[in-house]
Amino acid sequence: MNQPLAYIHPQAKIARNVVIEPFSVIHANVIIEEGTWIGPNVTIFEGARIGKNVKIYPGASISSVPQDLKYKGEETETYIGDNTVIREYVTISRGTDDKFETVVGKNCLLMAYVHVAHDCVIGNNCILANSVQLAGHVTVEDHAIIGGSSAIHQFVKLGAHVMVSGGSLVRKDVPPYTKAAREPLTYCGINSIGLRRRGFSSEKINEIQEIYRYVFLRGLNNSKAVDLVELELSPSRERDEIINFIRNSDRGVMKGYTY
Repeated sequence: MNQPLAYIHPQAKIARNVVIEPFSVIHANVIIEEGTWIGPNVTIFEGARIGKNVKIYPGASISSVPQDLKYKGEETETYIGDNTVIREYVTISRGTDDKFETVVGKNCLLMAYVHVAHDCVIGNNCILANSVQLAGHVTVEDHAIIGGSSAIHQFVKLGAHVMVSGGSLVRKDVPPYTKAAREPLTYCGINSIGLRRRGFSSEKINEIQEIYRYVFLRGLNNSKAVDLVELELSPSRERDEIINFIRNSDRGVMKGYTY
């Protein structure tokens, strides 16, 4: 059901049961799938690919031109996964010739005033609280939660199941399963509550905790710590995920806990 006061470019591809409220603008080269609701005063620019049952609240701007002076008008895209909720005045820029796309996964919640810059990739089931600001090329893996008003430096990577405290300045990578807070950003334990809610056993949580004792609590440099983890702790999917994350970190990981 499309309101007559909304503008929809004739080349946009809109599923039949999409609702578009008054004063919203849908540009050409946009695809919106079934069951999605577009609130009033939303602007969806070229290159947007919006999944099923997405809700986009008033004032949001989706797939706008990147705020990057290197962008030369190349054709790029923005993907929004099924069942994601985008609240008021969220801004999401489309990609540049780095990745050619910006991606927000399925079942995510982006609260009011979040900014997702060009070439960011957000996984599934993520929550970005009010006014979180992602610079370009940021990666956020599945089930991550970022507290309100946090600012994430370009090219930073946040691992799966992390919890970042509100108001954080995130300049370094945050390894999976951890909590991060303080200034400068510091390891504050593993996200045990979140892991329990998602079905991780006590044994698995203890295993992850032991890995991070090597990494953050024994005074070792990162290379030595992960070598010892690999040598002394039993292989598992989580162990290897943590080792690979730290070894492949381009920006380096956050500080260890200090008293």
